[in-house]
Amino acid sequence: MASKFYAIIAGVGAGTGRSVALRFAQSYPVVLLARNPSNYTDIVTEIKSSGGHAIGISADTSDLASVSAAFEKIKKELPEKNLAAAIYNVGGTFTVKPFLEQSTSDLSSSLGSNAHGLFNFAQATLPSLLASVQQSPPHPPTLIITGATASIRGSARFSSFAAGKFAVRGLGQSLAREFGPQGVHVAHVIVDGVIDIPRTRGYTANDGKEDGKISPEAIADSYWHLHTQHRSSFTQELDLRPYVEKF
Repeated sequence: MASKFYAIIAGVGAGTGRSVALRFAQSYPVVLLARNPSNYTDIVTEIKSSGGHAIGISADTSDLASVSAAFEKIKKELPEKNLAAAIYNVGGTFTVKPFLEQSTSDLSSSLGSNAHGLFNFAQATLPSLLASVQQSPPHPPTLIITGATASIRGSARFSSFAAGKFAVRGLGQSLAREFGPQGVHVAHVIVDGVIDIPRTRGYTANDGKEDGKISPEAIADSYWHLHTQHRSSFTQELDLRPYVEKF
């Protein structure tokens, strides 16, 4: 692939992460981060078999040392490439139980994968995104953050999960205000609904209506749209939901 830029996706699996990786791999080499290699191995193979370039790296974004090691490896693997897009798609632990049954470890886990993870990932990627502003990129350098319904609504029994997602949204807003004027597009995406992935195939959403779950490929198309927006018209927050989803 001739592009002098690359994209990185943290939090890759069989759903949104895979679809985003495949979409961005149409234009860039992609780096896929996940704690478990089994989450990215097949996707790397799939991209390579289609003529793209992909690298999988095991990393825990909540661990600063792990993130630093991953980016050192990226420098060695892609020494001449500039960063075009960084996508933070780490979902975090989905704990659903009454508040009085939640523990401080539930909260720490949510804040770790969400707030701490995004903090580490953003500090690792933003210097490269800023440098890419000066490299005549085809599109504005972009940091996209995956949010959830819990980013804007703390439902009953979702206290620790909502705390982590609210923190991510606030951090994303701050980054957008600081780095947008420097040419880096920071966008937060509220994914409001059940995503149609293997894990949710047996789950009925919106009374089983056709397209009542969110297509991960449609999410990926929206992420690509955010990345290609002109800097005179940046979207800081985008919410995505099925046409029949109540909100």
